[in-house]
Amino acid sequence: MNGIGAHEVIIETPDHQQTLATLPVNRIEEVLWAYRDRILDLKKDRRFKYILIFKNHGEAAGASLEHTHSQLIALPVVPKRVLEEVDGSRQYYNFKERCIFCDMIRQEVEKSTRVIAENDDFIAMAPFAPRFPFEMWIVPKTHQSAFEESQKHEFEQLSLILKDMLMRLDKVLDHPAYNTIIHTSPFPEASNDYYHWHMEIMPKLTKVAGFEWGTGFYINPTPPEESAKFLREAATAVLA
Repeated sequence: MNGIGAHEVIIETPDHQQTLATLPVNRIEEVLWAYRDRILDLKKDRRFKYILIFKNHGEAAGASLEHTHSQLIALPVVPKRVLEEVDGSRQYYNFKERCIFCDMIRQEVEKSTRVIAENDDFIAMAPFAPRFPFEMWIVPKTHQSAFEESQKHEFEQLSLILKDMLMRLDKVLDHPAYNTIIHTSPFPEASNDYYHWHMEIMPKLTKVAGFEWGTGFYINPTPPEESAKFLREAATAVLA
């Protein structure tokens, strides 16, 4: 196919010294609204099938610009890794008639050992099988397949818990480099019952090397229960 797509850089603040973690909550919410508005605008181009929003913070995470920013890439195909996650969610739903992420939330809340924090609309947790030390997921408590369909109160709560998690990472890991990725449903079936959008945050504490590239298996020396405990104990005061 022809090379079709879009690549945009979202400048999160005009202040060169600020990071996403140090921004006021209302400014983080504005960044989230910018994500949503750009997705809705680019969805009008029917050639695009998927939009990836991600953030590389720090040189070790792949950031080539020091000024805090996020990136958006619109693609004419659904990436293989996204397809695998969506297809797995669909198969689980066909078998159980329930969303796998909704089941994960219920299980994690019940066990609580991997839950880091929660508010009215979101839960932050260390996933059961993390690829990287201190990897965390922020997941809506109510089923929602597409990030761009979130409502105002959800963006308010997401900005609070996102700032909280980034501040905890800075406190526990001394301002690490990290990547954030928003996993959302592809456009052809943006609204569905089987997929659940979420945000993944991955500090860059280990190297992806030959074994990982050759097998797709990741070596993680830190159990998720342990990382969740450290992050829970690093409670921060999130001020608007």
